[in-house]
Amino acid sequence: MSLHYPRVSRIHSIRPATVQATAVLVPARPRPDRSRAEAGGIAVDGEGRTASAGDRTLRLTYMEFELLAHLVAHPLRVYTRRQLLHLVWIQEPLGDARTVDVHVARLRRKLGPDYRDRISTVRQVGYRFDPRGAPNADG
Repeated sequence: MSLHYPRVSRIHSIRPATVQATAVLVPARPRPDRSRAEAGGIAVDGEGRTASAGDRTLRLTYMEFELLAHLVAHPLRVYTRRQLLHLVWIQEPLGDARTVDVHVARLRRKLGPDYRDRISTVRQVGYRFDPRGAPNADG
């Protein structure tokens, strides 16, 4: 028994117009405008990409900054991990949403003991930013 495979004579069988049309069909979601937000002693400047807690400037990674900016801009609103992945990471919530937990833990450490309780855990739901410094449910 002999198997015959047709020889591919053209590598460029996908036309460029098809590739361009595919790219246009998936538009990027624009990031919300967060030029300046301040609550509970924490200030975030989106244009200058700076954040401070009290009189201390915070050194944050890109995603830590984005997460803090979003939470400070929406105080007292509870977000699930999947919502934060969708809104802050700008990606569909696929796979493990625990990356949000890791970023929140790092952010709390960087905020320090006086401000870490501003990001509170809502058990079995997610997180919220409380400018009054609500007691933390996870210790």
